[in-house]
Amino acid sequence: MIIAGVGVGPNMLTLEAIEAIRNASVVYGSKRSLELAEPYIEGEAHLIKDYKALHELPEDAVVLSTGDPMFSGLGKFARESDRIIPGISSIQVACSRLGVSLSNITAITAHGRDPSPAKKAFVQEIELGKDIFMLPADTFGVAEIAEVLKEMGVDARIYVCENFGYPEERIAGGTVDEPPEAMSVLHCVVVVR
Repeated sequence: MIIAGVGVGPNMLTLEAIEAIRNASVVYGSKRSLELAEPYIEGEAHLIKDYKALHELPEDAVVLSTGDPMFSGLGKFARESDRIIPGISSIQVACSRLGVSLSNITAITAHGRDPSPAKKAFVQEIELGKDIFMLPADTFGVAEIAEVLKEMGVDARIYVCENFGYPEERIAGGTVDEPPEAMSVLHCVVVVR
């Protein structure tokens, strides 16, 4: 099986991913990932119904993962014999759009999971002086991040980045005292010290 990253938004597929998708007899993915890859799908396309059953898919299947499979993506389901094709991730796009170096940023995800470990990691990395890229959770988002920074006495810029690659792409900046507001579920948060 091949797990291919389709990028975080339109026009963010790599040539390697496009080639794998074009050559696939069968492609599986979420509605959004299938839409992003649709111009390149020549075989059958199917919605994934059970992500934990990916190992039951045919050996020659290409499974699409939004963003990069190894950052909060489907790469965690890969077997040793599977091939993983990276995708352009939200952290890459956010850092490029904001002019923030990837060498001093820590990626944290709270998306779709218990936010407690993410909050703990956030505090630890801020104490180390790192900038933060975060995929937030409903209960640990921009307001909570600003509150933690305020409690820690850390002055930082906070950015909400939404809908990368789509016409409604938006980046809003703010401070600990006046954090930006997320307007879309497709967003990430960047904290720059």
